[in-house]
Amino acid sequence: MSKDAPRGSDKDPGTGIVTKTRTKTKRPNMYRVLLLNDDYTPMEFVIHILERFFNKAREEATRIMLHVHHHGVGECGVYTYEVAETKVTQVMDFARQHQHPLQCVMEKK
Repeated sequence: MSKDAPRGSDKDPGTGIVTKTRTKTKRPNMYRVLLLNDDYTPMEFVIHILERFFNKAREEATRIMLHVHHHGVGECGVYTYEVAETKVTQVMDFARQHQHPLQCVMEKK
């Protein structure tokens, strides 16, 4: 190293610290999609909803339906906000089309 070269110039390699900024990606908030019990929607229709919109096997759909029936509410799945919102809308629209009062809601997990 030459005495004439000022520190930080191109001729002086010097010692520097290279910092790399790491961005931490925040996980999205998750939302539970819930079915609410009512006295009018047939159990078979609820099973159909769970199979069609939540990709549940017949046995799991039946188990969830019975949970809703006995406890008043049951979880269909946990999704990001947009997916949960879409599923709630699909279920509500489908229930209305078939003239059932089934209620589907979402809540932050």
